[in-house]
Amino acid sequence: MVKTTKGMCIPLNRAEGDLEIRVTIEDGTVTEAWSAGTMFRGFEGMMQGRGALDGLVMTPRICGICSLTHLTAAVEALEAVAGAAPPDNARRLRNVALMVETVQSDIRQAILMFMVDFANIKAYGGHPLGEEARARYAPLSGRTAIETIRESKRLLQVVAVIGGQWPHTSFMVPGGVTSSPDVAKILQCRMIIDGFRGWYERTILGCSIARWREIESVDDLWAWLLEKKSHREGTVGFFLRFAKHAGLDTYGRGPNRFLSYGSYPLPLATAVQGRGGRLVGVGYAVGTEVFPFDPGKIAEDISHSWYEQGGEPPHPLHPFAGRTRPYASGQGGRQYSWVKAPRYAGEVVETGPLAEMVIDGSPLFTDLLEGGGPSVMARELARLVRPAGLLGPMATWVDELLAADKESFYQPVKVIPDGEGAGLIQAARGALGHWVRVEDGKIAHYQIITPSAWNGSPRDENGRRGAWEEALIGTPVNDVDNPVEAGHVVRSFDPCLVCAVHCLEKGGRTGGLTIGPGR
Repeated sequence: MVKTTKGMCIPLNRAEGDLEIRVTIEDGTVTEAWSAGTMFRGFEGMMQGRGALDGLVMTPRICGICSLTHLTAAVEALEAVAGAAPPDNARRLRNVALMVETVQSDIRQAILMFMVDFANIKAYGGHPLGEEARARYAPLSGRTAIETIRESKRLLQVVAVIGGQWPHTSFMVPGGVTSSPDVAKILQCRMIIDGFRGWYERTILGCSIARWREIESVDDLWAWLLEKKSHREGTVGFFLRFAKHAGLDTYGRGPNRFLSYGSYPLPLATAVQGRGGRLVGVGYAVGTEVFPFDPGKIAEDISHSWYEQGGEPPHPLHPFAGRTRPYASGQGGRQYSWVKAPRYAGEVVETGPLAEMVIDGSPLFTDLLEGGGPSVMARELARLVRPAGLLGPMATWVDELLAADKESFYQPVKVIPDGEGAGLIQAARGALGHWVRVEDGKIAHYQIITPSAWNGSPRDENGRRGAWEEALIGTPVNDVDNPVEAGHVVRSFDPCLVCAVHCLEKGGRTGGLTIGPGR
């Protein structure tokens, strides 16, 4: 059994929000884990009684990393209430802006938040690629880290052109967008996207996107790695070599069930192909077997959360029926988190880029999971290469905006009637949902389930762990004073619980791993 020193604290930051992870370590392996969101924010309560459109200004403030996704979910919920559909140009603008936010988040998370641990001398000083990892990914000095900050910042200029600012823009409204960019601005966006794509292909993939998309199996992946030096030296190739040697393909499994709401609704007239009317597919998967998605099967369990919700004991409720009423805080007892426990058809699920790959039927990721199951390596690889599937459609929609710049960007919606609606989309971290009910022109009910609520939930009424709680089980910890492996597991989900001081507190057999603040 691993013996520890009580009261010892080790910083473990680079995640978004107030997140505390407690683990039990026996014989160098995590045998139990608890994930606690330690800050109550209460946006759902703030929304009640406000005007129907107020969510378009307030909910983007939930997060400074994915504010556009909250805006998108909020506006789609109101459009569902109003029965409104935006014109094609509005769809294109919305999709391009949301893609930009997702792509920059993926690259920043992978390089600045995840791969920076490869530069950890204490953990990986003896790794054959350790010295190169430090040259590439060391904070504030690694060459790829510096390039990532510069290039992702440039890409975000697209959102500034389209929406006026980033983060916290509110350029989307029911029926479309608030302004129509002229040809010069659209051309500026295309130049920025083309520049980023060139850097992504050279530095991240080490090959063209077209070449990467030819990879359809694990055998293809390793053959690609050996094919050219540029493949091995790109960030993806370096990640694969480092992660394989470090064993990141052997732990971090999780529930092996996946959820995607789908994202990027297709314009009526477009050259972009998708499934079910969206570029990113909708579905629920057990392993690699995909089933249709039913939004009625979503429910939130609060049995281990600090909330009031009717019933004794409190039973899981759909977001249209559930409430967010805090009743206590503190440590101890059955309740241990401000995060609820969302479940789909009663099951624990994972959401995020790996879920999208599975549900979209990616041959490579299907083969990866059928061969070895989910892992830290598979999850982070999915994030690194997701932009390869977005940058092409992004450019196509910009070209279509140029060709149709005289067409409408807004279909008037004069009033939001009484009713209820849901906005369900894929954020950078996975499935994001806003549920709203409008009565007498005001918000009577508002519920939000974020991706990190799905992934970072506490236990449910049946005692089943949340996704990254489950993924931590079996994780090897070679040094309890430097638990980099546990950090790999949690960061592979890109946690966002919007910030906190973080430490590892160990006593006897149990250690606490507190992660934050964020980007």
